Amino acid sequence: LAAGNVAGLGAAELKDKTVAAWERYVAATERRIAGELAAGERFLAQDFAGDAAEARRKLLAGGVIVERMEARDAAGGRIKVPSGAVHHWRGSILIPGVTVDELLHGLMHVVAPEEIQDDVLESRLISADGDRREVFLKVRRESVVTVHYNTEHRVEYARHGPGRASSRSVATRIAELDGAGSPAEREKPIGRDRGFLWRLNAYWRYQAVDGGVIVECESVTLSRGIPPVLNWMIRPIINRTARGALSDTLTSMARVLPELAVIPAETLPVSWPAP
Repeated sequence: LAAGNVAGLGAAELKDKTVAAWERYVAATERRIAGELAAGERFLAQDFAGDAAEARRKLLAGGVIVERMEARDAAGGRIKVPSGAVHHWRGSILIPGVTVDELLHGLMHVVAPEEIQDDVLESRLISADGDRREVFLKVRRESVVTVHYNTEHRVEYARHGPGRASSRSVATRIAELDGAGSPAEREKPIGRDRGFLWRLNAYWRYQAVDGGVIVECESVTLSRGIPPVLNWMIRPIINRTARGALSDTLTSMARVLPELAVIPAETLPVSWPAP
C-alpha cells in the first residue's frame, strides 16, 4: 500500500524557498560541527551528547550507534523547510586494528565506494588535488520504492592534530534516472523529478582510540515533503530504511577497511575517493 501511494506521486519541483531553507539548515549544521571540531578535548559529535560516556563504551565494545538528529537555528528554534523534508542521521562504529593514517589511506586510495556501500552501483574519480576529490557515483536508493541516480560529489579531508581527522562530502549534482539499466536510460530534469533526493551532504570524523579508530558520520539529505495524509505510513518506513542503510555502511567499513587500508602504496590499484 505504501509503495503504491509513493510510486504514484507525480513530479515535484525544487522551489527556491526550499533551497533557501536547506541552505539555512546546512549552515546551522556546519556551524555546530566547526565549533565541535575546534573544542579541544572533545571531538566526536557524540562527545557533546548527554550519554557520551555510555555511547563510547558501547562503541569500544563493538557496537554500532545510529541516531536521528536535528539542527536548530541560533535561537534554538526548528528550521522549517517549506515543500521539503530534511533527513538528518548520525552513526558511529569502531574500525578495529587501524590507525587514522591507514584508514584515510584506504579511503582515499584503495577502497572503491561500492565495496562499502551497497547502494553504489558505479563510481569513478573525476579529479584529485591533494586532500580534495571530485567523484561520480551511480546510486540506487530503496525506501518504499527504488530510485536510481547519477551523482557527483566534492570530498575534502582535513587533519585536526594527532589521531584526528574529518571529511566533508557534498553532492554537487543529483539527477534521477528514468529507465535505469535499460537502453532507454535517461536523466530527468534536475529539480523537476519525483523529489526523493534533492540534496546530500555527509560529514565524517575519525578519531584514534585504543584498538582502532572510531568513525562517525552525519548524513543530511533533502527530499520533497511527505504529504500529511501519508506521513503516518511513510515516515516510519523512511526512518527505518535510513537507520538501516547507515548502520550497514558503517558495519561494512569495519569489515573491509582493516583488510585493505594497509596495502603498500606501491601495490595500489586505481585510486578512489571516500564515499
